[in-house]
Amino acid sequence: MKLVIAIIKPFKLDDVREALSDIGISGITVTEVKGFGRQKGHTELYRGAEYIVDFLPKVKLEIAVREETLDQVIDAILKSACTGKIGDGKIFVLSLEHAVRIRTGETGTDAV
Repeated sequence: MKLVIAIIKPFKLDDVREALSDIGISGITVTEVKGFGRQKGHTELYRGAEYIVDFLPKVKLEIAVREETLDQVIDAILKSACTGKIGDGKIFVLSLEHAVRIRTGETGTDAV
């Protein structure tokens, strides 16, 4: 099993969710986060005062998947989250050692 963590632009969330649903992924965890990479931040003007926005709003997705579907999940996220501009995000893949469904007690890939 693998844990896919994707950091994307907030307005791409619905597109990514739909793309994942199309390939049969039924569960994801979504967290609103802030951060920056190469994009750094930017300067904004508010009520005549200029200020620097260091951390930009992003959305963090966490998806537990079977190894057989990993490439499909990555491909779906890449295609649906890409705008072609800086700040599109990142995808991280980690090994997932164990999973347990609390309601039924199922373990491993059955819990995913």
